[in-house]
Amino acid sequence: MNFDLSGKSALVTGSTEGIGFAIARGLQEAGAQVVINGRTTANVETALGRLGGAARGRAIDLGTPEGARELIAAEPAFDIVVNNLGIFQPSDFFDTPDDVWDRHWQLNVMSGVRLARAYLPGMAARGWGRMLFLGSESAFNIPVEMIHYGVSKTADVSLARGLAKRMAGTGVTVNSILPGPTLSEGVAQMLKAEVAAGKTLEQAGADFVKAHRPTSLIGRPATVEEVANMAVYLASPLASATTGAALRVDGGVIDFIV
Repeated sequence: MNFDLSGKSALVTGSTEGIGFAIARGLQEAGAQVVINGRTTANVETALGRLGGAARGRAIDLGTPEGARELIAAEPAFDIVVNNLGIFQPSDFFDTPDDVWDRHWQLNVMSGVRLARAYLPGMAARGWGRMLFLGSESAFNIPVEMIHYGVSKTADVSLARGLAKRMAGTGVTVNSILPGPTLSEGVAQMLKAEVAAGKTLEQAGADFVKAHRPTSLIGRPATVEEVANMAVYLASPLASATTGAALRVDGGVIDFIV
């Protein structure tokens, strides 16, 4: 398959590292003109140095309405938008205050709502576009250790499905991607105690999956590249008949058939 994105512009939010960076790199390798995003200039410049090519960067906090307005004013149109920005924070339900819930909602959900509202009409007017939301297997497998995160990811999947219906017949597709445990920098940070105790990062990741996601069929975290491969396909013209879908890259963690 030839994922030719030549002449297409793409925004990937939260893309200075991890899954977002891997998606940005995959889109650029497919020929897209990529804009990456992070909250600090230092992180964006470091990521641009790693990415190379003609990529541009925007150091803007998209977890606020003001940040969204700043980005939209600077970059008024995209052919492809990947809403990857998100956070996770393990915390027991009874110890999780409103501000943690609100931060997850603003970053994980409302950042995508604002960008969809801004960019989808232009895609429809041009007759082609791709809007992707990074959900999670946690959207269906709500993790007891971070219910607030699971709720935000369920909202992302619902948002993508609803927007796909809203954009029906326009040439614009909207989908969500459901990664499972993925060996990103954030997960590596979570596993640092096990690595410090002598395990390799890969072994610590596999042990985490076996202990906390025992329904995994691959018995290990996915790589960021494995998730990015799905995003690049969905962003391509080859995925024109796929819309309103929640596509899994979860290693088989979700234990039901849909």
